[in-house]
Amino acid sequence: MKLLPMFLRRPMEALYEHRLASTLEGLPRPQHVGIMLDGNRRWARQAGHADVREGYRAGGAKAAEFLDWCAAAGIGHVTLFMLSDDNLGRPAEQLGPLIEIIEETVRDITAAVRPWEVQVIGSLDLLPGDSARVLKEAAAATKGRGGLRVDVAVGYGGRREIVDAVRSAFEKHVAAGGDPLELAERFDVDDISRHLYSPQAAQTDFIIRTSGEQRLSGFLLWQSAYAEMHWVDCYWPAFRRVDFLRALRSYASRERRYGR
Repeated sequence: MKLLPMFLRRPMEALYEHRLASTLEGLPRPQHVGIMLDGNRRWARQAGHADVREGYRAGGAKAAEFLDWCAAAGIGHVTLFMLSDDNLGRPAEQLGPLIEIIEETVRDITAAVRPWEVQVIGSLDLLPGDSARVLKEAAAATKGRGGLRVDVAVGYGGRREIVDAVRSAFEKHVAAGGDPLELAERFDVDDISRHLYSPQAAQTDFIIRTSGEQRLSGFLLWQSAYAEMHWVDCYWPAFRRVDFLRALRSYASRERRYGR
């Protein structure tokens, strides 16, 4: 299809996309999708941009479009992985512009016209400057909105989240006058699930990663115990709705056994 002239390619792609969407009607689909927005810098270099920030800008603009696709597909919860806690160690001249673009993206998806309830999760206290406040205030404005629930993972690490969940469980128990030894004796998986950054997303059905990389990189480690994985070769800014529909088709074709 890439060899076709543009004026023929677009109608044919639209037709294929419509047919693909119709084949998904009535098939199982995930309720919580986690997506790793990977490949922004590589996309920028491939596209000939001298400034790799153009890749992050293009990737940020793609976020709202992706959420629209998810809402239309009947998905109830999405987690966008935008920045890991490991990324916070990057030089200030790289990290600063990236954080600014993340702030712009969060302001976009939390705008009054967006029917989504957004929460920012991760080690926000490690972010530079006023970024944590900016992100929290933008997300707070969406509280109570119906429709799609969106978690934006910024400064996020799955191992750190589990540690924080254990700490939170014990702090809450002790603050209520409980004995920490008593909690330690009966501590189980539910105690961690209830204290994750986003307890409503304790189970993830489907994780998508763009850019061709095939690893979790610490994303939703606890939540992904039985999640299905889908790897996409294209970079995040080039991710299309047809790629998303193909991912949903792959999910629908799998037999989920949950370890049984």
